[in-house]
Amino acid sequence: MNLLAVIPARGGSKGIPRKNVRLMHGEPLIHYAIANGLSCPLIQDVAVTSDDEEILWIAQREGAIPLRRSSDLARDAVTLDPVIYDALLQMEARTGKRYDGVITLQPTSPTLTQATLQQAVETFLQGDAHTLISAVNRPHLAWSQNEGGYYPLYEKRVNRQQLPPHYEEAGAFLITRREFVTPTSRLGNKISVYQVPELEGIDIDTPEDWILCESILSRKKIILRADGYRALGMGHIYHCLTLAYHLMGHQLLFVTRAEHRDGVQKLLESHMPVRIIRDDEEFLALLEAWRPDVVVHDCLDTTEEQMRALKARCPRVVTIEDLGEGAKLADVVINALYEGAPAWGAGKVYSGEAYICLRDEFLLAKPKAFSPKVEEVLVLFGGTDPSNLTRRVYDLAKEEVARQPGLHFTFVVGLGYDGQAHGVLPRAGIDVLQNVPFVSACMEKADLAFTSQGRTVYELASMGVPAIVLSQNQREQLHTFAQMDNGFFNLGLGKKLTDETLRGAFRFLQSTPQLRQEMQRLMLRHRGRLQQGAHNEIKLILGE
Repeated sequence: MNLLAVIPARGGSKGIPRKNVRLMHGEPLIHYAIANGLSCPLIQDVAVTSDDEEILWIAQREGAIPLRRSSDLARDAVTLDPVIYDALLQMEARTGKRYDGVITLQPTSPTLTQATLQQAVETFLQGDAHTLISAVNRPHLAWSQNEGGYYPLYEKRVNRQQLPPHYEEAGAFLITRREFVTPTSRLGNKISVYQVPELEGIDIDTPEDWILCESILSRKKIILRADGYRALGMGHIYHCLTLAYHLMGHQLLFVTRAEHRDGVQKLLESHMPVRIIRDDEEFLALLEAWRPDVVVHDCLDTTEEQMRALKARCPRVVTIEDLGEGAKLADVVINALYEGAPAWGAGKVYSGEAYICLRDEFLLAKPKAFSPKVEEVLVLFGGTDPSNLTRRVYDLAKEEVARQPGLHFTFVVGLGYDGQAHGVLPRAGIDVLQNVPFVSACMEKADLAFTSQGRTVYELASMGVPAIVLSQNQREQLHTFAQMDNGFFNLGLGKKLTDETLRGAFRFLQSTPQLRQEMQRLMLRHRGRLQQGAHNEIKLILGE
């Protein structure tokens, strides 16, 4: 079938002056309709009909055929039917072709994708409809009005998902067979609707529409690659989830390994889009198919081989907590948990608290006023606690609660930690909470905390909770923020710590309120900078 695409574009526009030639995301608005038409292999010719010299010049530059429209057809009151009919006659006279179908492409629908247009044309060609109209399905509880007052346009009040389809025409495209294109109509006797995604069905009529389309076209496709399991912990999963909540205006996809079930479960619970992979080869194949603009690789140290493979498939790679050789080839390295950057990292490696991404809850929560007496102790060692430091502190808690009536411990354990298997169970003076949605609420009540040396120390600092720190492994000891000059009582590697040292540290801090108050003061000095960390990290990811 011989198809012609016609793009009607007047020079005059009152709602948004000169809108068809104004730059939308760096291109003239009319560019998007022309590009869609030219990219569809089922369309033989693309023409732009206009009364405006600049529009006709842009059309020719973009590769479309410019058609001059008479002033009579450019008046405000003129509908599109005679305009499209005139363009059809001009093109048939110019090319000598007899077209079988005509596609009206509106220049005011820049978010329509090439893939959607292609699928719609294929649907039209394979079906028997005379006319195919683009539409958005927007079922809502709606009302109308007549001389008797307001009345509902529905039979029963039900949830939106249970309402019947309600199709609103989108300006994206209208496809019709040649014989039904006349000076007064483009509709045949048999009409069908092609549902387009809501974001692709926007028709720019107002400045607000323009702002929305500009935002949509600025969206990036971002892959967040992270795993969570017992030996590694869940920090990488939580970090990427926090990033995702700050990147909601973009198209996101989480990627995680199937065998790491703790991380898979947490991502599925988040209701984020997730792709579960079996190996690195499957990940690379996904990159080639999905073609992201950015990959955030939060999987610790990369090799040169890994980074070269990522860079070959994605224009921007941001790697997190990366001390490997592959970091040298990344576009950006965000090592927030470390201080300083290597000699080669100038302008590429960003480290320190200015790039810590706090969850939203810590931007809203308020630090607790200092209490001279320790009554509430918070214990949290991450999502999996691979060194089982929780059990070490639990044994201490049983002893101290028995010795000090009124003292209370709250243990917050993650999905990957089986408290029952380790004998960490609720009892008098001790609560054990799993997978707590708002950890900040627990911190708001705490007078003292036990934690490991990962991202939680920054959350505690933002809340001003004096803390005893036990590192899970030697790598964590490279995270140098958790030291006394920032308000932390760091006991070093947890597995080498004796029970006597742990007990002594706890009782010492209990008995020295002046020291704890100073620890809180040192912590809260960082609160303002920590609260800007997510903003700083997002700017690096997006290259802004």
